Amino acid sequence: MFKGKHFYGEFLLSEEKIATNTLADRLSLLESNVIVNNSSDPSHKQKIMYSLTKKGIDLVPVLVEVIMWSAKYDKNSAVDMKFVKNVKRDKVGLISQISRRLVEELGVS
Repeated sequence: MFKGKHFYGEFLLSEEKIATNTLADRLSLLESNVIVNNSSDPSHKQKIMYSLTKKGIDLVPVLVEVIMWSAKYDKNSAVDMKFVKNVKRDKVGLISQISRRLVEELGVS
């Protein structure tokens, strides 16, 4: 959502260091709840590409609040402080910008 990752391998290499079985389970759970969907990568038909659904995009404001909470209370948080500053400067505008970008990627209105 925030870092432009779409492929299993990209998620696997994220700073969270999620185990393969946990990642597969979470992606399956997100799919079954229609938060993400998967499709074949147009440039490489054997690769699966994950993208947010409209329902998933609607979680942007909630996740921004969770990120801000983490930045405030978790001293070991991996939160990008530039992101935090941008939220503090214009939360509504930033959420709108992120949501708009994701909707454009999805190709719906």
